[in-house]
Amino acid sequence: MALLKIARMGNPVLFQRCEPVPDPGAPEIRRLVADMTETMEDAPGVGLAAPQVHVPLRLFVFRIPGERGSDDPEDLPVGNSVLINPEVTLLSDDRVLRWEGCLSIPGLRAAVPRAPRVRYRGVDCDGRVTERTVSGFHAGVIQHEHDHLDGILYTMRLTDFRLFGFAEDLARAARPDGKGPG
Repeated sequence: MALLKIARMGNPVLFQRCEPVPDPGAPEIRRLVADMTETMEDAPGVGLAAPQVHVPLRLFVFRIPGERGSDDPEDLPVGNSVLINPEVTLLSDDRVLRWEGCLSIPGLRAAVPRAPRVRYRGVDCDGRVTERTVSGFHAGVIQHEHDHLDGILYTMRLTDFRLFGFAEDLARAARPDGKGPG
């Protein structure tokens, strides 16, 4: 496997709507998913969408680490997964702020309004359907990665630019003494 080059802001693939994957089991799709998973782990990240590696197809890989979840039964850890041709339904008109970063915009973070619960459906490389209703961190990851498939970066969803900045500066500002992460 080879680590893939992650697209940065100047790459036009990041800003376009991606095409459906015609054959989820095709050898080139299986290779792409394996390479994306390796790249996500190496980054390290919790999600990576195909347009982030210069491929305009509707698929993303993700994982929900145990330390990120909660006691909520809809926000449990999930190992490395793929969603091909995903459909995402927001289950609330409410929005909660969620801190996000992106491998395509390194070093920056922002509080982004996201639906607290979503339902998603997609297939894996073997055509098996994955369908879940999730909340919390898990719901945020799914919304972030799904946005990439429609050419939307998290910065486009910002509503309060005071909650956007360099990760190091935000961590330092969060400490009571202002000198860095606690």
